[in-house]
Amino acid sequence: MSSSTETKMAMAKTVVSTIGSVAAAAMVVRSVARDYLPPEFQDYLFYGVRSFINKFSTQLTMVIYEFDGFSENEIYNATQVYLAARISVEIHRLKITKNPSEKKINVAMEINEEFTDVYNGVKFKWSLVSKKTPTREYYNNDDLSGSSRSDLRFLELTFHRKHKDLALNEYLPFIINDAKTRKQEEKSVKLFTVDTKMVYSNYPTAWTSVNLQHPANFDTLAMDTDIKEKVMKDLDRFVQRREFYRKVGKAWKRGYLLYGPPGTGKSSLIAAMANYLKFDIYDLELTDIKSNSELRRLLVATANRSILVVEDIDCSVELHDRVEGEAAKALARQNQRRGYQEERKVTLSGFLNFIDGLWSSCGDERIIIFTTNRKDKLDPALLRPGRMDVHINMSYCTPCGFRLLASNYLGITKHNLFEQIEDLICKVEITPAEVAEQLLKDDDPDIALGGLINFFDIKSKENEELAKAKGNEEEEELAKAKENDEEEEVSTKENGKKKQVQKSEIDFISIE
Repeated sequence: MSSSTETKMAMAKTVVSTIGSVAAAAMVVRSVARDYLPPEFQDYLFYGVRSFINKFSTQLTMVIYEFDGFSENEIYNATQVYLAARISVEIHRLKITKNPSEKKINVAMEINEEFTDVYNGVKFKWSLVSKKTPTREYYNNDDLSGSSRSDLRFLELTFHRKHKDLALNEYLPFIINDAKTRKQEEKSVKLFTVDTKMVYSNYPTAWTSVNLQHPANFDTLAMDTDIKEKVMKDLDRFVQRREFYRKVGKAWKRGYLLYGPPGTGKSSLIAAMANYLKFDIYDLELTDIKSNSELRRLLVATANRSILVVEDIDCSVELHDRVEGEAAKALARQNQRRGYQEERKVTLSGFLNFIDGLWSSCGDERIIIFTTNRKDKLDPALLRPGRMDVHINMSYCTPCGFRLLASNYLGITKHNLFEQIEDLICKVEITPAEVAEQLLKDDDPDIALGGLINFFDIKSKENEELAKAKGNEEEEELAKAKENDEEEEVSTKENGKKKQVQKSEIDFISIE
């Protein structure tokens, strides 16, 4: 063996021995520091060493905390969703969760795991870190629940310093948008209702929710095809016009009025719209609301990308203060002078302010739907464009609607009784709900359709009796109106005489 080879081997042994000694010394120092040095000094020493190393590093690390104070960090939540969809074989430990209301199993990174992502040819390394902290209380606005946490979680994003602008201006916004899309696709639509017990409590919102299990969609909806297509196009156009609404200076909202007899599918259409857009539904019962301030509080608490539904607006609350507004104001002033407290109530002016006034801009991408059986009873102020942009007449069942119901309930698209039934539908007013009820009575198409034909005879007689009763009511109303006109005419003559007497007295007093 040559001397040069022996020299190299001796140097290698020396290097290995030195490295071992340094590592052993480092372990001893670390152990001593943990056992005998205060935590504050340990942190100081740790950050000092890291700062020294960072001076020679080309890497930049961004820290993204789970919470900003008591508010959730949007970037943290979006990154969790984004990384969950891109987990590869590099990760050895995963966190698996599933809530009872969810349909799928959720997969996420576990603490102290790392994942390298590539965006536009640049490598970004993610790591999930958790540190022990004093116990803190966190509040969840979604389900009105609180929780205690004794750890501080955050994500670290490490990359080359020269890609800082790319990370801030492109990569992180891309993650946020990708997470929004994934959440919307996997979202379970919820139905929110008002919990009256919580209206006066200290909760920030009195809305409670359940998963919307309504299976209605536009494919199964018993409506004319052209009407369904127009509604779907209008919804698609609405959700794609964010920048347009901002450019013209309007709140990003859309108003619908569904009117027609009971049983014509108004509730089913609302459910189909919610399932189509993946929008949550907020069902507002105005009779439960005592004042404009309560209404304001509830509407501000509704989320973006949602549908606010006010059913039976014509009979849910009296919104006619515009007609007798001056009299009401005068009465309120009189009551205040006498020491009476003004009655709390929801007024039309207050309600309209939340629909298209300043408060309507407190949120984006919202749809407001009113339903009514009697459109003619509504105040004209509710119907103008900007409040109710789209009016949809939910009419009685049509031949097109019947064929769709037959396909849904009986699984048939042709039958020798179809033509007879369609002729009857054109002559007799029958709702889709009534047709569906008859089709549900038997799985045999012959029996079910035969029963529907017999039901048309019963329905025809009922409609004739209703029309006759309605005619009698109209005759009675005309007779009463005629009597009232005669009484008013007599009263007007008497009032005229009184006014003449009063006028002469006033003139006489003024002359004196």
